[in-house]
Amino acid sequence: MRLNRYLSLTGISSRRKAEQFILEGKISVNGEVVKLLGTQINEDKDVVRIDGEIINYIPKECFTYLVFHKPKGCLCTASDDRNRKTIFDYINIDKTRLFSVGRLDYNTEGIILLTNDGEMANKLMHPSYEIPKKYSVKINSSISESELAQLRKGVLLDDGHKTLPAKIRVTEKLKEATKLDVTIKEGKNRQIHRMFKAIGKEVIFLKRTDYGPIHLGGLSRGSFRPLSNMELEMLRSVLGD
Repeated sequence: MRLNRYLSLTGISSRRKAEQFILEGKISVNGEVVKLLGTQINEDKDVVRIDGEIINYIPKECFTYLVFHKPKGCLCTASDDRNRKTIFDYINIDKTRLFSVGRLDYNTEGIILLTNDGEMANKLMHPSYEIPKKYSVKINSSISESELAQLRKGVLLDDGHKTLPAKIRVTEKLKEATKLDVTIKEGKNRQIHRMFKAIGKEVIFLKRTDYGPIHLGGLSRGSFRPLSNMELEMLRSVLGD
C-alpha cells in the first residue's frame, strides 16, 4: 500500500496533505524518516509514525460509522483543557481513533457523523465534493424577499469570502422572529451565523438536520446510532465510490 493512502485511511490527513507530511520529514517507517513520495509499506507489519507517534491502521472490516445528535453545550473535540463536555462523553463504545466528520459550534446542536474511516471522512469534508448540509434556523426578526435573494445568491462574509449559492426556505413567520430551512455546500467557521449577520440579522437558534443524504430524524439529543447499510451506500454514491 502507498504510504500516502495509508495515512489517509487512518484519518491523519487527506492524501495530498499526507504527501506534504512526507516531504517535510514528519513520517517515519520502522524508525527511518521517509521523504520519498510513492513509498510502499506493508500495513500489517510496518510501524508508521508521525512526529514520533505511532499511527495504527484500521482494516475496512473494523470501520465504524455513527450518527450522533450533538446537544448544545459540548465540543466536537476529543478533550478540552477547560473540562467542558465533548461529544465523546456521550459515546459509550470503543472510541479508538474515532473522530467527527467536521464540527458544529459549541452552542449549535444537530447531526454529526463519526467514523474511523479516514478516507471517507476526508472526502466528506473536502470542499470539492460540495456535500450539502441542511440547517433549521431561527432569526430574531422578519426577513424580506430581497434579503432572501441575497442569501440564495451568496453574500460576502466578514473575511471577504463570498458564499456559494444557498437554498433558503421560510418555514414559519412569528411576531418577532422567523424560522427557516437553510442548505449550504460549504463549512466555513460559524458560516450560518455570519451569513445572516451579513444582512443584518442575528441567529438565535441553529440545528443541523441533514449531512448529505443522512437525516437526523427523531434521534434524541446526546444519542447515537450506527449508519445503516443503505445510508452507507448513499454516502459512497455521493462521493463517487
